[in-house]
Amino acid sequence: MDGTTWALLVDSFWPLLLAAITGTIPLALSSFALGLVIAIAVALLRLSGNPVLSNIARFYVSVIRGTPLLVQLFVIFYGLPSVGVVIDPWPAAIIAFSLNVGGYAAEIVRAAILSVPKGQWEAAHTVGYSQAQTLTRIVLPQAARVSVPPLSNTFISLVKDTSLASTILVTEMFRKAQQIAAFTFEVLAIYLEAALIYWLICLVLSTGQSAIERRLDRYVAH
Repeated sequence: MDGTTWALLVDSFWPLLLAAITGTIPLALSSFALGLVIAIAVALLRLSGNPVLSNIARFYVSVIRGTPLLVQLFVIFYGLPSVGVVIDPWPAAIIAFSLNVGGYAAEIVRAAILSVPKGQWEAAHTVGYSQAQTLTRIVLPQAARVSVPPLSNTFISLVKDTSLASTILVTEMFRKAQQIAAFTFEVLAIYLEAALIYWLICLVLSTGQSAIERRLDRYVAH
């Protein structure tokens, strides 16, 4: 790279980082939070004794896991307007990402709940806990510890997947990189810089994940 390219990379680094801070990260956080709520609800439906609700949840998970995220984005943003449902880019991206996270994380949450020994349920019922109290006070806290590593990986993947939001005109980091590359014609350099920022964000998140796992591990008997 010549001096002009290096100068461009220096000048573009802050706009890209700012787009990550104001676009990519908030998009990932809000989508993951909503997706986690969906995942818990779907996991509980999967575990319910009602076959209708269980099959509905199973079908939802199957559809989400069996179709590409990009297609889900296009269906919500470009497809729904054909039936009169118009959604702005930002909420459309949040809806698509949340539904996607919900489908994948539901199986993580379900497996984590199933990992809690049945004796925990029985002991809680013995001391007078209701089903809801047992779930919220006994089972879910233990399941949360088990689900932290895979859910953290899901969040890290989501951060990278937010780049797909650029296809529906959401201004996040990759969209900003596209705009800079189109204006400067330094496509390779700008996209490599964007990749570097994604990698740095994921590196920070991975470090945080390891710290959380070590902290939770203190409460596990060995």
